[in-house]
Amino acid sequence: MATSHQRPPRATVGSHRVEEEMFGRVFDGRVVRRIWAFVSPYRLKVAIAVIAVLVFTGTQVVIPLIIRDAIDNGIVTGGEAALTRAVLLFALVILINFGASFVQENVVGQTAENVLFDIREAMFSHLQRVSMSFMDKTEVGRLMSRLQGDVNSMQEFLETSVLSVGDIVLLFGIVASMLWLDVRLGLLTISVLPILFLVRVFWLPRARKAFMAAHEANSVANGALAEAIHGVRAVQNMNREDVNLALYTEKAETNLQAHLTAARYAQVMVPIVDTLTGLAMAFVIVVGGSMVLGQTLEVGVMVAFLFYIQRFFDPIRSLTMQYSVMQRAMASGQRLTEVLDIEVTIRDKEDAFALTRDTEGSIEFRGVTFGYDPAHPVLKDVTFRVNPGETVAIVGPTGSGKSSAMALVNRFYDVQQGQVLVGGHDVRDVTQRSLGRHIAMVLQEPYLFTGTVFENIRYNVVDASEEDVVNAAKAVGAHDFIAALPEGYGTLLGERGGSLSLGQRQLLSFARALVADAQILVLDEATASVDSYTEMKIQTALKRLLQDRTGLVIAHRLATIRNADRIIVLRDGQIVEQGTHDELIAQGGLYAGLYRMNHTSFDDALDTGL
Repeated sequence: MATSHQRPPRATVGSHRVEEEMFGRVFDGRVVRRIWAFVSPYRLKVAIAVIAVLVFTGTQVVIPLIIRDAIDNGIVTGGEAALTRAVLLFALVILINFGASFVQENVVGQTAENVLFDIREAMFSHLQRVSMSFMDKTEVGRLMSRLQGDVNSMQEFLETSVLSVGDIVLLFGIVASMLWLDVRLGLLTISVLPILFLVRVFWLPRARKAFMAAHEANSVANGALAEAIHGVRAVQNMNREDVNLALYTEKAETNLQAHLTAARYAQVMVPIVDTLTGLAMAFVIVVGGSMVLGQTLEVGVMVAFLFYIQRFFDPIRSLTMQYSVMQRAMASGQRLTEVLDIEVTIRDKEDAFALTRDTEGSIEFRGVTFGYDPAHPVLKDVTFRVNPGETVAIVGPTGSGKSSAMALVNRFYDVQQGQVLVGGHDVRDVTQRSLGRHIAMVLQEPYLFTGTVFENIRYNVVDASEEDVVNAAKAVGAHDFIAALPEGYGTLLGERGGSLSLGQRQLLSFARALVADAQILVLDEATASVDSYTEMKIQTALKRLLQDRTGLVIAHRLATIRNADRIIVLRDGQIVEQGTHDELIAQGGLYAGLYRMNHTSFDDALDTGL
């Protein structure tokens, strides 16, 4: 990988301005279409859920009508047959209500979980294949944290959207039923809706602003929390605990106040709707009661109206809350589709072919020019060849282009000019999978995954046998310390193998490379961060690892590369020297000056002006 000052500055996907605009959008057809692509395989389940919701809604509308019939044709007139009929019909409707409710809750929940599983799987698969150029300019931790929250928002939306269909149908069903029972009382009941409309006109823009502020404050607070946790060692080393606590408390307080404000706006509609419900019931009781006393309205109709009024504002309240759910879902869906739409710039050609075991293990650069920003090349017209079985070291000061050369061999990036060849083939002409099998890589900071020691060593080759793993560990000198672990090769490692020393983690990465049995081995600063004693053990492991393999060794330390077959010296992205250790000493250039001054790093030589 390149040094940090060579890469473009990191940024999150989408600016805050775009994030604000998207959060303010209540409905985005493009986002809905993309999410529907994940929902469509479950169309039958969605149809069943919608039918169940409609049946459930229908029972809610019918129940007051049954009660009205029981009162007017059974209780008031003393009609036992009508009363019995109403009781039986009521029992049947309750059973249907229960069945429809059970089906809708189960089917909606299962469908939402399945859709979210598919979204997570698609995101994971895509992020595993995105180009390194995207990862260079993306704050991955915040991206992943945000995506988790976005997926949860989509879950909330998927689970409530089908139910919203029922709310809309219920609202129209109640209005139609009230107008059918009595037009005058029906119009009187819905006369309070203009008040609700005016409230929403003033409420929506303020609520949207409050929701956006809470969303951003939450993102800032979570970012500060993640940064402090990841950097806890540095925090404790510099005694920054109190200062960081004060800074985080300030952000957390801002987050708290923003969420309290958003909560007030989210909940303000509830008492308003409740008040309007009470007002509508008062109208019906006063006006309807007068009509009943005047014998122009049946008692059962008035009772049915009271039931309808109780339910009339429930879907309104639910749809009001669904507004904020949909708003969050549109923003979340936009960010999810942004990730799914990230262009994978490094792709196999249609006619790409696979490297085989018989392919020679050579590496060649032909006039390579490359830059993370093409306007500022890191490598400039670089040409060299590593023959099969040869070990070539690339050295030079920080920023000279060593790690960039390694990245091009693995085709993490494509060159702007020239060619990179592996086994005599342009890396752009071969499949990435076969290139990965042909090249094993050991990084300066060995990355171990959560799992056992055994699983980490055979990470490249998941079907490697226990014998292969143990032999590889013995070959690189890792077996003894592994055997001393509580569970040996079955010891569970934590995140990044934090319970092991850096040298131990590096030896495990060597064993992993040996199990991979690749013809080409690339070592990127593999001994840069270890002590002299550990480096000595690693040197022994390296000799075993490089035996009968082509090696491309990128290093600062002379001890790592002194015995290489050839040494290439880079400076400012160009080859300034190359040859064996003795030949470079004889040339009297940068390498010789470093060696004579007995420095351990090329950065030292750069500082002294060599």
